[in-house]
Amino acid sequence: MAGNKEGTILYKKVLKVIFTLLSIGMMLCGIVGLAVFSSDKYSQYEKNLLTSPDFYVFFLPIGLVVFFIAQHKAIIAFGKEQFQIRQNRSLERMIEKKKKEEQDQKYHNCNSVGSDEVGTGDYFGPIVVTASYVTRGDVKFLEELGVCDSKKINDEKILKIAPQIAKRVKYRSLILSNLEYNTKYTKDINMNKIKSIMHNKVLYQLVHEEQPEYDYIIVDEFAREARYYGYLTGINDVQRDITFMTKAEDKNLAVACSSIISRYIFLKEFDKLSDSLGIPLVKGAGSEVDKIGEEVVEKYGKEKLKEIAKLNFANTKRILHTMIF
Repeated sequence: MAGNKEGTILYKKVLKVIFTLLSIGMMLCGIVGLAVFSSDKYSQYEKNLLTSPDFYVFFLPIGLVVFFIAQHKAIIAFGKEQFQIRQNRSLERMIEKKKKEEQDQKYHNCNSVGSDEVGTGDYFGPIVVTASYVTRGDVKFLEELGVCDSKKINDEKILKIAPQIAKRVKYRSLILSNLEYNTKYTKDINMNKIKSIMHNKVLYQLVHEEQPEYDYIIVDEFAREARYYGYLTGINDVQRDITFMTKAEDKNLAVACSSIISRYIFLKEFDKLSDSLGIPLVKGAGSEVDKIGEEVVEKYGKEKLKEIAKLNFANTKRILHTMIF
């Protein structure tokens, strides 16, 4: 925006100079004409020449040519200015991109503890939070395994690579069942507070029980730092020294490992839940979930939802609204 403004100001200045010169030229022509008409030195022929259309037919095109040449130069100057501005912006973007890559690499090749959760967006199934410790020596192994955010890996691959990760890295996991969730969830205890308490618990356990040598403790940001610690008010064992960042699963392998292990545990618990009901449950919180919920209520009664679902989700109202008791 600043570059465009500077270019526009330059363009206006050049045009102002052009019109000033043209005005001066016209004034000079007027003075010369007045001098000719008021002087006896010039013949009637010369005076008639100044008022003749032929005079203006000859000189007007020359004036216009001079004007357009000057304007063309002004446009070229403006274009060069804009080109330079675009070049500067492109260079700035490249520098910013390089800085970001260097920053991301800093959190990639390091000793780190990271945590992530799974199940908070699913109506059925538990919430699982895991904290993992990854060393620089683990990086190559994890890269070759294809470790990244669990949301970008299909469940089949997660079931395959999660056990290998669990054998390699130190971790702590915590499972919150639907029954526990529905007991804890109140007006004063929302999803983010529950997540904060769970993240803090696994991070504190891992750091204090394993005593790892880490460069960073990283949490995928779901709440601002002050709010996160505010949720932990009244808890004695609080893990500090945390770096909060968005999309941490893509930047840090410890967070990515935690995401995959949490997903693995969630899938196993989800299958157990389906088997116990004799109904294949559906992940997520869409319309297909509502249909399964209706089937569960029809078979076991609405009280069963308290054990297998997150009752504060909008699905509960939709499911019960369609049922006739």
